[in-house]
Amino acid sequence: MAGTFAGTFKYRAPATRTELLDLIAEHEAVRILAGGTDLLVDIRNGVRHPEVVVDLKHVDGLRAVTWDPAAGLVIGAAATINDVLRSRDVREHYPLLAACAHDLASYQIRNRATVVGNVVNASPCSDMAPGLLCLQARAVISSTRGEREVAFREFFTGVKRTVLEHDEVLERIVVPATSAGARGGYRKLKRIKGHDLGIVGVAVLKHGNDLRLGVSSAAPTPVLIDGLPVDAPADDAVAALHAAISPISDVRCSAEYRAFMAETYARRLLEEVA
Repeated sequence: MAGTFAGTFKYRAPATRTELLDLIAEHEAVRILAGGTDLLVDIRNGVRHPEVVVDLKHVDGLRAVTWDPAAGLVIGAAATINDVLRSRDVREHYPLLAACAHDLASYQIRNRATVVGNVVNASPCSDMAPGLLCLQARAVISSTRGEREVAFREFFTGVKRTVLEHDEVLERIVVPATSAGARGGYRKLKRIKGHDLGIVGVAVLKHGNDLRLGVSSAAPTPVLIDGLPVDAPADDAVAALHAAISPISDVRCSAEYRAFMAETYARRLLEEVA
C-alpha cells in the first residue's frame, strides 16, 4: 500500500574512508545515508528498497567545510546546509552559495540535509545546484577503483539520475578559488510563503568577464547558461535562458508561468548584481 513501509535493510556506519568504500563496493543494492531527508522518506514510502544503508556521517573529515586561497572551497559529503551557512569563508568568498543554502527548506531540515545529498538526489528543483553550476564547482567521486572529478555541468544526467556508478560516492565538492568573490544572487519561487519546494529557482553570477545563470525546476535537470559576456544586455541573457530551459506543467504551476517567472527573476537579479 502506498505510504506504508514494507521491507528491512541492514544499517552500517563505517568509521574510516576505506571501510566506507569497501561497503559500497560489496553490495549492489546499497544506499548512502548523509542527511537522510530524502532517503528515509523514500524508504518509508516504498520508493527505495535498499539491501544496505551506509551512514557516512561517522567517517572522519567528511563533515568539514574548508577554504584555501589556492585550492578553493571544499565541502565534505557529511557537511550540512547549516554547516555551510555557518562558514564565514562561504559567506565572504561565495555569497551566492550561501544565498542558495539559505533558501533550502527550514532551519531544522538544514541541520540534517547535506549539500552533497541535495545534489546527489538529482531533483530538478535542487536549491544548491544553480549556485554550484554558476561557480563552476566539481564533484570529487570516489570508489575502491580510485577517484575522479566531474564538473557539475556534466554531473546530472536526468531526473533523479547522475553520473555516479553503484559503487561510487560523491566524497566532496570543490568550488574553485577562481570563483571566489563573484557577485551573484538567487531567487526561488514557492507555492506558499515559507518553506516549500521551488516552482522555479534562478541564480545569476557575474565574475570577471563572464555572466552565468543557473536555473532549477525548469528542465529535467538543473541548467547552466554560460558563455555570455559580463556586459551582455538583459534581453540577450533572457533569450539564452529561454533556449536552455524546457519547463513542464504540473500540479504546482503551468509551464508558461515557470518560463515567465524564470525570466522575471533573471531580469531582477541582473539589475541587482550589475
